[in-house]
Order: sequence, then C-alpha cells, then structure tokens
Amino acid sequence: MMDWTDRHCRYFHRLLSRHALLYTEMVNAGAVLHGGTERHLRFDAQEQPVALQLGGCEPGDLARAARLGEAWGYREINLNCGCPSERVQRGAFGASLMKEPALVADCVKAMRDAVQLPVTVKHRVGLGRDESYGFVRDFVGQVAGAGCEVFIVHARNAWLEGLSPKQNREIPPLRYGVVHQLKADFPDLTFAINGGLSSDEALAEQLAQLDGAMIGREAYHNPWWLARWDTLYFGAPPQEVTREEIEETMVDYMAREHARYGTPWPSIARHMLGLRHGLRGARLWRQVWSDHHLKDWPAQTVMERARAAQETAQTKAADEPEPLA
Repeated sequence: MMDWTDRHCRYFHRLLSRHALLYTEMVNAGAVLHGGTERHLRFDAQEQPVALQLGGCEPGDLARAARLGEAWGYREINLNCGCPSERVQRGAFGASLMKEPALVADCVKAMRDAVQLPVTVKHRVGLGRDESYGFVRDFVGQVAGAGCEVFIVHARNAWLEGLSPKQNREIPPLRYGVVHQLKADFPDLTFAINGGLSSDEALAEQLAQLDGAMIGREAYHNPWWLARWDTLYFGAPPQEVTREEIEETMVDYMAREHARYGTPWPSIARHMLGLRHGLRGARLWRQVWSDHHLKDWPAQTVMERARAAQETAQTKAADEPEPLA
C-alpha cells in the first residue's frame, strides 16, 4: 500500500474503526535512517493502535529503524516480504526476500533484539508459478525459529517477472487453503490472511479458521465498511457516527494539518473519496473533491459544494418517474 496508507489515510480510517490495527505503508528502513526520520515516522496519536511496516534486507539497518519506530510509539514492527514491485526488487527486499529465509530470520532476530515490540512478517504463499506448499512451509518454519510468532499471509504467489504490482494482486490465483494448512502445521503461531476479502461473509469464513485478516484495497475504496468492524469483531456497541460527521471531522483535520505543516487539503481528501461509495450522487460528490481547479479553495467551501452536488443528484433521481413494469 505504498503511497496509499499514509498518516492522513490512517487518521481517516481510525474515525471509522477504533479497534482495528492500522499499518503504515511500507517504509524503507534506509529512508527512515537517512531520509528524514520525522517525515517517515510522524503520526497523529489518534491513529493508535498503529504498526510500522518496514522494507529492507540489512539486519543492522532494520534493527536501528525498528528502534526508532519503538521510540516514536508504534505498537508493532512488521517486515514486508510480500511486495513484488520492481522498485522494491531492485532494493533486494519485499517479496524477493522469500528466496532467502535465513536472511529474513536474521533480520527478524536483529529487530527482536533491538525492541520490546512484537516483530511480525508479511509474505506471500509462493513465488512465480511454483505452487509447492513446501516452499512457504519451510519459509515460515525458519523465520519462526528466529522468534517471529505472527505471520500475515497474502494468499497469492508473487510473480517477480512479467506482472505489474496491480496484476500481482489479480492474476495469481488466490490459495486460501495454503494459509489454512500453515495454521494446521504451526498451530502455536498466529496467522492473519490477506487478499481478495471484500465482504462480511468472506471475513467470517476466514476468521473461523484463522487468527485474523488484513484488508487493504477494499477498505480503501469502500471505507464505510470499517464502520461495522468494531461491533462485528471487537464486541463494541454500534457507532452512531454518520458519513457527514466523518467528512466534517476530516475538514477540521485538513485545516489543522495546513496550519501546522502547510499540507494542501487535496493530499488528504484523496483518501476519503470512497466515503459515499454506493450512495446515489456519490460520483458527483467525489468529482468535486477531486477537482484540481478547486485546490486553492477552503476545504470547508469544497465540502459544501460537494454536498450540494450530491443532493442535486439525489433530488433529480427522486423526481424521475418510476419505470413501467
């Protein structure tokens, strides 16, 4: 979720679910150490609980970056062994690390020795067209031997050649059964599943067999889904919040971020464009918030214009005659 789940996105998602564990986008450990620690690690306290996802392949660098993450208040350090992008491959980390489980184990041990936080690993079920179970089983076994107890498994292979990152999320088949088998073979470890989950029913089916689930793009594009999670999965009473209240809170946040850091509101608003997903007039509402011609307008004014556009669409639809049977 590089360039997607930044701190503004996480602030928005936290308004919808108070209990779900949020993850940062993958942050290169070298960038944390040498490219501006505050820029990469700063987050709002309202985002908690939040985990820091690191990318890298040098145990020493990862340990130092993990220590900084702990100092900044993150609740978990996660090592990404699942991203297939060419940029990440050039850095010899992400999914390509699955070829070197001994190195991953060294990275995990170095981070565990450096921090008191849980150190977890996100990975794929395989690489390329090789769908042998033994590959991922041995990977998990070796990394678990270094002390990792939590594995987040994207239930698709990563094809490191011939597919874009988008295609890698769609073309390799989903193999949920592999994750279920991992849980059966390593019952004392914690396994969360990722990939292709987009409904309460799909989540319930997986949570009946596994310890958790990670939701990525569906949560991004259909964020109102998160508003049910605290009740469904954490035993909390139903949220009384409305989409309108969420939008108003985000406009207030935009104003604070601009005052503190000069952040332009479009870089925040882009994360909430799915808020009215599935509602009549949502497209017009989204178009207003996305209109670059309005980027110099106050966010409050843009919100009012967006709402007016949606209301107009709803009124027009209500005035249309019912279709004949």
